Amino acid sequence: MRVDDFDFHLPDELIAQDPPPERGGSRLLVMNRQSGVIEDATFAELGRFLHERDLLVVNNTRVFPARLLGRRDPSGGQVECLLMQKLQHPEAQEDVGTSERWEALVHPGQKLKPGARIRFESGEATLYGEVLERQFHGRRALRLWTDDGTTIQSAIDRLGHIPLPPYIKRDDQPADRERYQTVYARDRGSVAAPTAGLHFTSAMLDSLRAQGVEIAHVTLHVGYGTFKPVRTDEIEDHVVDPELLSVGEESAALLTAALRDQRRIIAVGTTTTRALESAVIDDGRVLPMSGRTELFVVPGHRFRIVNGLITNFHLPRSSLLMLVAAFAGRENVLAAYRHAVNEKYRFYSYGDAMLIV
Repeated sequence: MRVDDFDFHLPDELIAQDPPPERGGSRLLVMNRQSGVIEDATFAELGRFLHERDLLVVNNTRVFPARLLGRRDPSGGQVECLLMQKLQHPEAQEDVGTSERWEALVHPGQKLKPGARIRFESGEATLYGEVLERQFHGRRALRLWTDDGTTIQSAIDRLGHIPLPPYIKRDDQPADRERYQTVYARDRGSVAAPTAGLHFTSAMLDSLRAQGVEIAHVTLHVGYGTFKPVRTDEIEDHVVDPELLSVGEESAALLTAALRDQRRIIAVGTTTTRALESAVIDDGRVLPMSGRTELFVVPGHRFRIVNGLITNFHLPRSSLLMLVAAFAGRENVLAAYRHAVNEKYRFYSYGDAMLIV
């Protein structure tokens, strides 16, 4: 299929720049993926559409403040750095915790050649960086270190900014550290939030459990590739970046039981969907696992685990929109998106939600 098949018109004013005043205060578009019938609701009404013994699966990854602002040393030129993943380098003779190697996107990339040094500092911490290697699309291998015994993680937490998506046209605010994070976030490692989960409150999750809905956790650390544009004409030619995922023993058992009993398994978000559809199934059992996934879900994908999806509204021509279309049908999804535009739903990370069952 062509990437053009997943385009739609979206007025700029519908792109949410801020979260709603309270979690759970968003709107919810509910769609039956068999009939295409849609209903307008609110996210607070989610329990009305879920059944006793449904299994709701969430991604418990935690966003870290991966955006660092610094200056070249000694010239003083401004540098922006987005940490992407820590690199394993067992041969390096480095102090554990106070020196690490990272893959990062840096700007201005053309000026930061191997050997270039960077200084990130505030009144609370100082972090030093050196470019080790140039990679593709502005990426660099960096060595980061501190000279006062502070761990790299602590320095990043003090200096870093929450990496809001590029379509949010404002600087991050202190409130984003909490608001761009799910209430069940646990395992640190993402540069972007699994945004379908931002709508949930702890009270809402307790209420769902009280009505008999089971909840399982998986972990998929969301990388910068979630914003990577599809630059090919044919969707099959696009390659997604690998991301770390894990399915623990307890969640594997809950998933196995739900499959065995033919109960609905509802994924909260496209990242959870990719994690579940990447899971290892043997003899009808979902196995605990830890590894990487490069799964690109497009129309024609045969869903093995997921049969319900909660998701936000996604970018035109994006891999996330293609996943939703694979699950519910391209025509159904584009019709729902047209309805959402007409009804002025809020789009993207801080926007409204959609339930597909």
